[in-house]
Amino acid sequence: MMTDDTLSGVNRRNLLKLTAVAGVVAGAGLFSTRTAAAEEGLSLKGKRIGISTAGTDHFFDLQAYNAQIEEVKRLGGEPIAVDAGRNDGKLVSQLQTLIAQKPDAIVQLLGTLSVIDPWLKKARDADIPVFTIDVGSVNSINNSTSDNWGIGKDLALQLVSDIGGEGNIVVFNGFYGVTPCAIRYDQLVNVVKYFPKVQIVQPELRDVIPNTVQDAFTQITAILAKYPEKGSIKAIWSAWDIPQLGATQALTAAGRTEIKTYGVDGSPEVLQLVADPNSPAAANVAQQPAELGRVAIENVARHLAGDTLPRETYVPALLANKVNVGDVSKKLGIG
Repeated sequence: MMTDDTLSGVNRRNLLKLTAVAGVVAGAGLFSTRTAAAEEGLSLKGKRIGISTAGTDHFFDLQAYNAQIEEVKRLGGEPIAVDAGRNDGKLVSQLQTLIAQKPDAIVQLLGTLSVIDPWLKKARDADIPVFTIDVGSVNSINNSTSDNWGIGKDLALQLVSDIGGEGNIVVFNGFYGVTPCAIRYDQLVNVVKYFPKVQIVQPELRDVIPNTVQDAFTQITAILAKYPEKGSIKAIWSAWDIPQLGATQALTAAGRTEIKTYGVDGSPEVLQLVADPNSPAAANVAQQPAELGRVAIENVARHLAGDTLPRETYVPALLANKVNVGDVSKKLGIG
């Protein structure tokens, strides 16, 4: 029988490492999932597809946005693409404009659910099929996304393993209204509650947009001044990797590289830091944003052709750590 004592010390750390590795192996086995759209005879010829995004200032966003535009064109359709530049007012205005143009479908990439969902409902009420990428809306016919439950769990297990199941961790939690961020955070909390020696420092930090890197740098610098002793902070977690970038830079500047950082998305600059043995960037879950964009558009084509779609389509992600980051980067075509 496995007891809490069994899961202490070295045994607990070994179990966590095996669990994290298992997650990586599973992700690697599922990595190539794309169906050949040409073989299915998918087409958007004569169709106008609205593509709306909250912004394109992040590697993930830009890759997914551009991939949608390219895929619509490749399938013979006309993309109507709008970028809100991280301005909620502009995002709402652009959705209003798209709805008025009566496209054959609208795809929404990211966004705070409370802001965009009323307008996704208005689109559905206007008989415009709505699709989403990383948006958990009941008004979406299909949401293309990564398995954020798995991402959150695997990243949290990697973190807890790396710090030996004990210590203070700093958490950025500024975008709980964004569905993937909320899921990843909840999974962190779910894992940590089974390790009573791991404590989330309160109050949690709030990451911001824009100036994310600079703001994270400033906040972590302040945290380090509050916790000057080595070992007083073990790790820094964020639901995406631009705060991780700023946090990593702050740790390096302060000479506190014993603290490890964790994040999600697989931005090239962050994966390069994970690959650096001297960098405090310990792990990053790499998504496939371009694949998510292509899959979303292919699902639009399937729906318009009369196919029934699942509620969500999952595109696998890969957990990159100090050991396997080279392989992950190669699979992603980065570096």
